[in-house]
Amino acid sequence: MHNYKLRIQYDGTNFFGWQSQPDGNTVQDEITNAIKTILRENINLIGSGRTDAGVHALGQVANFRTNSSIDRFKFRHSLNSILPESISVISIEPVNEEFHSRFDAKKRVYFYLFTKGKSPFYYKYSFYSTMNSEREIKRLNLISENLLGKHDFTSFARRKTETENKICTIKKIRWSENNKFIIFRIEADRFLHGMVRTIVGTVLDLEKKKNSTEEILNILDQRNRDTAGQSMPAKGLFLYKVGY
Repeated sequence: MHNYKLRIQYDGTNFFGWQSQPDGNTVQDEITNAIKTILRENINLIGSGRTDAGVHALGQVANFRTNSSIDRFKFRHSLNSILPESISVISIEPVNEEFHSRFDAKKRVYFYLFTKGKSPFYYKYSFYSTMNSEREIKRLNLISENLLGKHDFTSFARRKTETENKICTIKKIRWSENNKFIIFRIEADRFLHGMVRTIVGTVLDLEKKKNSTEEILNILDQRNRDTAGQSMPAKGLFLYKVGY
């Protein structure tokens, strides 16, 4: 049995997320069907984790096992020729048979993109913001840094989630800016459904209200989604990379 690891990019705008579901088109379905067409074999495509509807990816990772030994360069070309323009397989490599893209992942990195000016070219992939103050960025970082480490993130997860374990460890969290963009970047061992977008929305809300930078710790302690802020739109969120 052969096991292959894929690195994937996709524009999530018109997809119902990564994970296969009965009531909408997903990235996982598109790639699975394309692989089946080429290999003429049923396969199980395993992703490193879900991305929600409308969320994009620059470095999603998936793997599948097959009885076929494939020419990975020819296979990638064939795969990309079948897939829609909104999905691209960036690389494919053989891995050991035990490799599991989800369970073997050590970290996931996301970023949320804000534009400082209105632009029709960035509209689909960012959220327009009027933030332009170094003081605002500094306070956003002071608030966010309270989330570093191991915490129960129930307050930042969707109310209806199948995941019982709400413990995540945030390893890095940072707001930065350049001439055109403000970027929120976060790295953790795992994320809950809706967690990143809710963190971003909550931090922005706390900064706007000029609350204590430690107020976010009280939200964590409540373990209640109603105490956190509004979730940000999906269009600005990207799965940047997965580390093993």
